[in-house]
Amino acid sequence: MPSLNLQSQSRTPALQEALLTQQFLTLTLREELYALPIEHIREIIEFGGLTEIPMMPGFLRGVINLRGAVVPVVDLSVRFGRERTAIGRRTCIVIVEVVQEDESQMLGIIVDAVNEVLAVEANQVETRPTFGARIRSDFIAGILSQNQQFVIVLDIRQVLSVDEICELVGMASVDK
Repeated sequence: MPSLNLQSQSRTPALQEALLTQQFLTLTLREELYALPIEHIREIIEFGGLTEIPMMPGFLRGVINLRGAVVPVVDLSVRFGRERTAIGRRTCIVIVEVVQEDESQMLGIIVDAVNEVLAVEANQVETRPTFGARIRSDFIAGILSQNQQFVIVLDIRQVLSVDEICELVGMASVDK
């Protein structure tokens, strides 16, 4: 029996270390760096166009067909209150899975570029600032410092809140 306890204790530090390390996908949007927790990312695809849907809010650029599934695509720049993302050579769509109220929704987000995956210790992620950010504070999960630059860690559940997006889509179709 004691050997079982020793074995479980010897595994605990490695397990704790794995739990303390988080991975983030970094991306560029208007020359600013953002990070998304990797567990929400399903895939990254080249921007190959999309089908626009009339009478939708500006941040909802349209839909794509992803292996037979219709996936709404959000322009992250417009969602942050800025101009539409100009489509360039490195523009891509990051497919994320957002779970709210036990329902899973696949959404695409248009970004200027995807950079790298960072492995970061949990204590390296600072709490979100109370001022100075160029986006809504509830969109920010935290800040991390990488290569002497600050990277804003996005709270994907807030940025892509299915309830809020549905509400805004409803208001847009009433307004037009």
